[in-house]
Amino acid sequence: MNRGTLQDITIYSEALQEEMQLLIYLPPNYSPLYKYSVLIASDGKDYFQLGRISRIADELYENDEIENLIIVGVPYKNVKDRRAKYHPDGEKHTAYTRFLAQELVPYIDEHYPTYQIGMGRALIGDSLAATVSLLTALNYPNTFGKVIMHSPLVNDYVLEKIESNKVVHAFSLYHVIGNEETAVKTGDGLLTDFITPNRKLHKLLISKGYSTFYEELNGDHTWKLWQPDVKRSLVNNFSL
Repeated sequence: MNRGTLQDITIYSEALQEEMQLLIYLPPNYSPLYKYSVLIASDGKDYFQLGRISRIADELYENDEIENLIIVGVPYKNVKDRRAKYHPDGEKHTAYTRFLAQELVPYIDEHYPTYQIGMGRALIGDSLAATVSLLTALNYPNTFGKVIMHSPLVNDYVLEKIESNKVVHAFSLYHVIGNEETAVKTGDGLLTDFITPNRKLHKLLISKGYSTFYEELNGDHTWKLWQPDVKRSLVNNFSL
C-alpha cells in the first residue's frame, strides 16, 4: 500500500500570540497539479495517533473510496491549553476560532493546491474539539462547508448558537454520540451527561433544517468509540 506523508511544521498565530504546531497529511501520489479538499482536526495529534486517521486515509485512497484530501491536525499543548481554546467559556476560544478561519485556512490555501471554497473545507473534532469545530463553522459559515463531530460537549450556549443561526444551509453535519455517555468526567472533574444534550442538539438541527447525519453508537466517551468511526466519517464526507 502506498503511504501518504506527514509534515510537522509550526506557524505563528497573531490571534493567539503564540506558535502553533501543525501536522499536515499529504496523500499518496500528492501533486501540486491536482486540487485537494482540506480537513482540519482539532485534537490533531489524537486523531493521528489514537484515531489513526492517516492510515485509514491511506487505505481509502488505495481502494479509490475518497477524493483528494489534505488533513491538517492542530494539536493542543496540554489539558489546560485545550480547555482554554476549545471550551465555549475558554479565554482563548474566540481567538482560536479566528486562528482556524482567518490564519490557518489562508496559510493552507497559499501553500497547497486547495479548493478555495467552503464546501472544500471541513472541520473534525472529538468532545470539546467537536464543540469548537461546530462553533467555528457557525461563526464562519462561508469558510467551512462540513463539520464532523464525535461526541461534542453540548451546553446551553451551543444550543442557543444553533437556534439563532440563520445560515442553515451553509454547511453539513456528521454527528455521532455513544449511548453510554451518561456520566462523562470532564476536564473540570465533574461528571456530565453528554447524550441527553446531544439528542436535544440533533432534534434542534433537524427542526432548523440543517443537513445532518446522526447516529448513537454503542460505547462510552473514549477513542474506543470514535476510532472505529473515523473511516465512515471520511467516506461519508469525502467519497468519490
